[in-house]
Amino acid sequence: MDLFDSPEFSSRVEELMEQHHVPGLSVAIVQDETISSRGYGKISLDRDFPVACTSDTLFDIASTSKSLTAAAVGILVDDNENYPEVQYTATMSSLLPDDFVISEPGYTESITLEDILSHRSGIPRHDFSYMSPRATQPDDGQSVTRNLRNLPVAAPVRTKFIYCNMMYTVATYLVEKKSGLPFSDFLQKRFFEPLGMNSTSLQPEAARARGFGPRITPGYSWDNDSKKYIEFQTPNCPEAQGAGSIITSVNDYIRWVKAMMNHEGPITKEIYKGLIKSRTLQNPDAENLWPLTSPTIDAAGWEIYYYRGYMVVSHDGGVPGFGTTHFFLPHFEFGGAIFGNSTEGGIVAEIVMRELIDEVLKVPQVDRPDWNSIISAENRDSDDEEEKLRQKLCLDITEPESQKKPLDVYTGEYWNKGYHSITVQNKDDKLFIDATDRSMGFTLTLEHICGQTKYIAHMSDFLEGGDDPIMAEFKIEGDRATALGLKLESEIDELIWFTRLQ
Repeated sequence: MDLFDSPEFSSRVEELMEQHHVPGLSVAIVQDETISSRGYGKISLDRDFPVACTSDTLFDIASTSKSLTAAAVGILVDDNENYPEVQYTATMSSLLPDDFVISEPGYTESITLEDILSHRSGIPRHDFSYMSPRATQPDDGQSVTRNLRNLPVAAPVRTKFIYCNMMYTVATYLVEKKSGLPFSDFLQKRFFEPLGMNSTSLQPEAARARGFGPRITPGYSWDNDSKKYIEFQTPNCPEAQGAGSIITSVNDYIRWVKAMMNHEGPITKEIYKGLIKSRTLQNPDAENLWPLTSPTIDAAGWEIYYYRGYMVVSHDGGVPGFGTTHFFLPHFEFGGAIFGNSTEGGIVAEIVMRELIDEVLKVPQVDRPDWNSIISAENRDSDDEEEKLRQKLCLDITEPESQKKPLDVYTGEYWNKGYHSITVQNKDDKLFIDATDRSMGFTLTLEHICGQTKYIAHMSDFLEGGDDPIMAEFKIEGDRATALGLKLESEIDELIWFTRLQ
């Protein structure tokens, strides 16, 4: 593609990176059998020792990993000789008896393998329920699967698209149980080695053990108040394997895109068909669609939409410090992988992808949407989110009431069977919760609103900080709090209630 090799393209990428605060970006494209790649910006912001971002720089690609997880399952489905029971329509409870149990009647017997891969199981994310290696009792694929029985559901099976990371960890547990291999070894044997993805690992710890540490970019988050980047290393997340945590470069990952797009080993035509089969309509009301773009359909580890009548197969990823995407257009045998080393990197990746697609489709410049404006607008936070929450908590007050009860009325350890233990502390004369032992670790600082029971909990990510307000409420009996409810899951109306321990 002529555009990719042009100075204009490099200038455009660098302009977007500066606007959206992305220190480093790597891009690889494949056209038919030809691969091209390059890196932009830096992975180290040290003025004395700057390190350039290249197409061999290693990123945490977050949920972009899910296409490989689904493909691992697809290999089992295709192998009727060794795994005849593993079919997309098989129920998870038959494939993982005793392990896969859901809290509400009917779900355990109904949810199929393709339901969990296409986010239509009815189970919400519950991202704050599973425990990282920082916890006293960390989770793994089996314990995440077995904890489903303790978590509330959000919708009937196959009635609503609800994105659920946990189900991809469940999928890796299935692969491990059936193949007898750790999921990392399965990926190495069936994908990384055959495709020559020699620098790709599951988990940053594994990449560092192989001597790749200097090539791994830190993650960055832009602090608009100080006008500086926050830098941090991506953590190991074995409890969330399958949902993310693949560490790779665009030079490696474009080989996977090429294999998928061209049905090259280990991807057969039958495996390909199973992975891109349309299963779940994400936006059935077709609201707020982008120009000339259809609603998105979830397949298995891939999302499908049509732009100007042509199929686009893609999946993006985002965790603190990283934003990524990969995609291909079957009709044009064109695809790409775009990785950024900041939380806003996903915005730039999406814009660059859309502009490359317009170029492949030979859309006249005058007819091309302003993807930067469109995508930037969709990613802006609502300024009045906290004010709406205040009004919802206490409709009849104009100013928050003061905290009158002593804080030791509330402090102590609280327990929820699905979400485990949290401890409410007195920190700097405020109620405070340190939940950095979670996979998606966070802290909460509680601000009293009314009734000595209702609070706004200011959530801060343990890596990049921030202030996301959620609802919190105590139940008080006599002179002590007996329960704490937190709005930790947006897909269910109820709070997640923790009982205070004696």
